[in-house]
Amino acid sequence: MVKNSTVDIAGIPPSNADKLNVIDLSVCIVTYQARDWLEGCLRSLYENTRTSNLEVIVVDNGSTDGIEDMLTRDFPEIQFIGNSTNEGYTRPMNQSLHTAQGRYLLQLNPDTVILREALDRLISFMDDNPQIGICSPKVLNRDGTFQRQSRRGEPRPLAMIGYFFKLSKLFPKNKALGEYLLEYKDENKTAEVIAVSGSCMLIRKEVIDQVGYLDEQFFAYQEDTDFCLRARQAGWEVYYYPEAEIIHYGGRGGSRVEPYRSIIEWHRSYWRLYNKHLAKDYIFIFNWFYYLFMVAKLVVSLVANLFRRDRYAGPKR
Repeated sequence: MVKNSTVDIAGIPPSNADKLNVIDLSVCIVTYQARDWLEGCLRSLYENTRTSNLEVIVVDNGSTDGIEDMLTRDFPEIQFIGNSTNEGYTRPMNQSLHTAQGRYLLQLNPDTVILREALDRLISFMDDNPQIGICSPKVLNRDGTFQRQSRRGEPRPLAMIGYFFKLSKLFPKNKALGEYLLEYKDENKTAEVIAVSGSCMLIRKEVIDQVGYLDEQFFAYQEDTDFCLRARQAGWEVYYYPEAEIIHYGGRGGSRVEPYRSIIEWHRSYWRLYNKHLAKDYIFIFNWFYYLFMVAKLVVSLVANLFRRDRYAGPKR
């Protein structure tokens, strides 16, 4: 005896039709004067990602490089949002995240190259581990070396001093000095971490539903660490998964076009992150000395950038 089954007008059972309509991955990109880098990023995305159930949303910050014409001509399926001025990173990324409909939402920088099946592997890993709310791949510099900034520990004062003064390199086994970039951990091993870089950060939709969107007090920088800390406080795990790999050129687009502003915003954002999450753990006298240290570090960074032949904020390799 054959049981009756309900079939819609397209001849597809409703349950299967629902599955076909599910978007697995929403790729969210913010760009500013980075058309050529974005074009390469998108081509690598489509060439090296198996899942066809994806959407791509690009938010542009008032670029004059012809980005909209390029997207209309070469990638008409992409959703484009154009801002009239440079809104930084966090607010435009929130524009994209609000628009996204996927089970997973990916923050992705335009100066990246997706390597073979990297995003498919990230999704599979998170599907197998439902307690993980945020995950990042192994991020490589342009020369193929590991981009250490892509996974992070807690940015407490001793860890930041170890990072700024390169003490973590002199004392590689000292966990306190190497905590910020987790330099004592094997780059080829999957690991739970405190935070990952927004250059390629995969987020489970339920995390955003629970903790909200990026904190827009961060114009750019440290919004990724803040978001990871909030997710962890809500009970989610954050992971680094080196079985998936991408390349991040770094220092392209906004940070190269406006290098001094990028340096200022990095230091401003770190101050806000520290004040929001960590300052309460220290007495006010220590905090004031630490704030003075941050100001001194900012001045040194600005002066040092004057003597760079190629002035930008970001990885050098």
